[in-house]
Amino acid sequence: MKLALVTVLACAALPQPAMAREQIRIVGSGTVYPFVTTAAEQFGQGGRFHTPIVESTGTGGGFKLFCEGVGMDKPDINDASRKITDSEKELCLKNGVTGIAEITIGHDGIVIANKKGATLLNLTKKDLFMALARELPDKNGKPIKNRYQSWKEIDPNLPDQPIAIYGPPPTSGTRDAFVEMVMEKGCEQFSAFTAIYPDTKERKKACHLIREDGKYIESGEDYNIVVQKLTADDKALGIMGYNFYDENATQIQASLIEGVAPGETSIESGKYGVSRNLYVYVKKQHIGMVPGIVEFIRELTSENAIGPDGYITAKGLLPLNDEGREATHEAVERLSKK
Repeated sequence: MKLALVTVLACAALPQPAMAREQIRIVGSGTVYPFVTTAAEQFGQGGRFHTPIVESTGTGGGFKLFCEGVGMDKPDINDASRKITDSEKELCLKNGVTGIAEITIGHDGIVIANKKGATLLNLTKKDLFMALARELPDKNGKPIKNRYQSWKEIDPNLPDQPIAIYGPPPTSGTRDAFVEMVMEKGCEQFSAFTAIYPDTKERKKACHLIREDGKYIESGEDYNIVVQKLTADDKALGIMGYNFYDENATQIQASLIEGVAPGETSIESGKYGVSRNLYVYVKKQHIGMVPGIVEFIRELTSENAIGPDGYITAKGLLPLNDEGREATHEAVERLSKK
């Protein structure tokens, strides 16, 4: 009897495998969240599989969770408003995530919005960099703390109103895309930064830094809160994905960037200078471990979902062109043959 008891206790002490689960777990971008959630609900209604669990963690926060490892306590999919970075790939490999599929689902633009009826701004990337950079070069080319308080100080043609911009946190893919497409490009117009930071990586890092004196207000991943802030203050601006702007276009308006307004045509063509693709990343090692992963990705990327008349497109996703959607469908078929 004692031997049997010892055997039971010894078995209990052994590490146990994570319990299998029947629901797909998805983390990631607040921008992509409503699109993936819509597809998850549609998928669950089919009755064959459970509705996937979708969490809005931010793109960077999602990759951190996604790359923690393989197992039933780890996410299966990360949706993202930017591409995975080299450091995130390294983290995945370090933790045994060796098979990742990148699938493009559509286009998006980053909008700088303010209250409908307020002064409509025409901003350049240099304007935005000067408004938000943590440091700017002084007349001698030395970096000093950003002291700009109003838009008119940056450009006499801009209104005499205080700089106040609501934007996403560092875990957000929208923030990552904004600093890369706007801050970095605006920074490049200051030759002094090349002299201050001759090393390209160090210069890029410095150009990405956003001021912390209250002019930029981190607003989390809930862009509905940003819309509320803008409607309450006609002097404030907010950074958000195009779909959130489009959903609230009766209350807010989009600033021009380099003279171009955001729209389906200008974003798809790249004429609007803050355009990007949206993605989902699939952990191949979980295919077959969690039921329905490939089937869900097929639903998410179907013509019925992301085509020009798709139910996700109707939610504000800007569709890929025919060639782009064909490439996506081919990527999904490769996924099914992992």
